[in-house]
Amino acid sequence: MTALLCLTTCPDPDSAERIAATLVEERLAACVNLIPGLRSVYRWQGAIQREAEVLLLIKTHPDRYPALQTRLTALHPYELPELIAVESATGLPAYLHWVAENTRPVE
Repeated sequence: MTALLCLTTCPDPDSAERIAATLVEERLAACVNLIPGLRSVYRWQGAIQREAEVLLLIKTHPDRYPALQTRLTALHPYELPELIAVESATGLPAYLHWVAENTRPVE
């Protein structure tokens, strides 16, 4: 059994909370951790940007990633949101099962 850890950043706590709650409510994520206080330096449209952001750590099942990607893109305030998914090599089996159960669509 495996899980994905997806990373994205948001410009403020309100948008981060809204996205996290929606993803969990819609069973696209089993859990989302919000980590405030992040400072990002990046190039955007030819200029170096420096911004305070909130990092979201999104735990989901690989089967749910396409729907999560679509929904995150629709919810996110950025023109081009960051979304990187890392597949777990291993994990506590009971936790991985919990992620799978809590991202399974309700029938």
